[in-house]
Amino acid sequence: MMKPTMLLTLSVLLFAFTTYIIPSAFSQVPDLVKDTDGIPLRSDGRYYIRPALRGPGGGGVSPGETGNQTCPVTVLQHKSEVENGNGVKFEHYPNIGIIYEGVPLTISFGDIYGFCADSTKWVVVSDDFPGKWVGIGGAEDHPGKEIVSGLFDIQKYDDVAYKLVFTPVTGGSPGLSVDIGRRDDKNGRRLILAEEDERTYRVVFARVDDDGGINGIKSVV
Repeated sequence: MMKPTMLLTLSVLLFAFTTYIIPSAFSQVPDLVKDTDGIPLRSDGRYYIRPALRGPGGGGVSPGETGNQTCPVTVLQHKSEVENGNGVKFEHYPNIGIIYEGVPLTISFGDIYGFCADSTKWVVVSDDFPGKWVGIGGAEDHPGKEIVSGLFDIQKYDDVAYKLVFTPVTGGSPGLSVDIGRRDDKNGRRLILAEEDERTYRVVFARVDDDGGINGIKSVV
């Protein structure tokens, strides 16, 4: 039997697909999201999410532990620019193969053998941390915390960078979209829903090649 959280996710994504994709077919087709080689992102590929500018901005993202977690269910950015992190998968629902700007999608770290969370799908979590933050899994992986229903998408930021965006969905209707930013805590640099005074996280997508597959969870320093 399909879990309630998965049913909710599928219904929200289907609503978003009919709301955003179908009307665009009769108006303007959205632009393709492209990787650092200028190749369109595909749902069957894996990509490192890296800061648009190399250097002090840090490296890629991985699941990591924060607070009293015993399973790495927080999405954290590596502070070292030499760390690529773990590759992610992007997928529209229904799956249309190529990833478009502004179209709702799911983000996940794909299948990680023996992983302790229910899934590696990205979710937004609300608790006593100052600001809603990006995690993975489902409600059972975040006991006592609120999972915020909503949708991710990718939008162009400028000529060289993109931004990740989250749109909360309440009662079947999308709310105001919020850019993804970053905020440090004692355990690492979390991806968060940026507030008005916080900078948007400017990112690029580097394709994971055949020799750069996921090799388990890397620690975040």
